[in-house]
Amino acid sequence: MAAPDGVALAEACAGKDGWSDPAPPARIAGNTYYVGTCGIASVLVTSAKGHILIDGATAEAAPQIAANIRKLGFDPKAVKFLLSSHEHVDHAGGLAALKRLTGARLVARAEAQRGLERGTPDPSDPQAGTIASFEGVKVDRVVRDGEEVRIETLHLKVHATPGHTAGSTSWSWQLCEKGSCRNIVYADSLTAVGPERFRFTGDPALVARFRASFARVAAMPCDILITPHPGASNLFERLAGRAPLADRNACVAYSAAAAKRLDERLAAEAKR
Repeated sequence: MAAPDGVALAEACAGKDGWSDPAPPARIAGNTYYVGTCGIASVLVTSAKGHILIDGATAEAAPQIAANIRKLGFDPKAVKFLLSSHEHVDHAGGLAALKRLTGARLVARAEAQRGLERGTPDPSDPQAGTIASFEGVKVDRVVRDGEEVRIETLHLKVHATPGHTAGSTSWSWQLCEKGSCRNIVYADSLTAVGPERFRFTGDPALVARFRASFARVAAMPCDILITPHPGASNLFERLAGRAPLADRNACVAYSAAAAKRLDERLAAEAKR
C-alpha cells in the first residue's frame, strides 16, 4: 500500500507538540517511517525479515504507535527489536507496552539499562528528581558503542552520545535504493537540561561528555537527520516538502545549536 505523505502529518500536528498528541504515520524515505506522536518521534525501519522500532514515546502513545504501524500495512508482531534513544519518560515510557504488543527484544547500552529497567533516571542525570518515572522494561540485549543491530539488510549502528542522559544513544543506518545510498541519523537529544539548582559548571566531566557528543554527531555521515523531538530538526516541515528533507550539514547544525545552548547555560551559571 502507498504510505501516507508528510503533508497530512504536518497538517495534523500544526500547533501541536504534546508528547501523546496523536499523529498519522508518514514515510520518511524508503523503508523508514514516522509512527510517533506530534511531539515525540518513533521511527519504524522495515525489512522483509522483520522490523526495527526506535523509541516508544509515552505509555499513552504506545497503542497509537502500534496503530500507525498497522496503518502502514505492517504487523506490529513483525517488529523484532526495540531501540532506545534515552531513558526518559517521554521517549521510553511506552517501551514496556510496545514490548508486550510486539514481542520484540529491547536493545540498549549498559549505561541506559538501569534507568530503563527501573523506570527512573540515573542519579547522575541532571533531570533526576524533576522528571516523571515510567514503567520499567527489561533490556534483552546490551550493546556497545560501534556495534550494529541487524535484520537481513538492516544494519543500525550504535553511537554513544552521552550528556542529556548517561545512556543517550544515537543510531545510524544506510538507505540504499535505485543505485544510490543515503545516510540516516537518528541523533539523540543533545540538550543540557536541568533545574536551576543543577550546576553544569560543577561537573566538568559531564560538560566534557556533552562536547564529545557534539563533535561525534557533527562528524557522522548525515544525509537525513531525525531527532527524538521532531521539532528539533524541523522534521514535519521537511516531510511536507516545505524544506529540504536531505541536508548534509544537518547534523553539524544540530550539534552547533546544542553547543551554543550549553555555552549559554554555563555563562548564566557563572553569573549566579
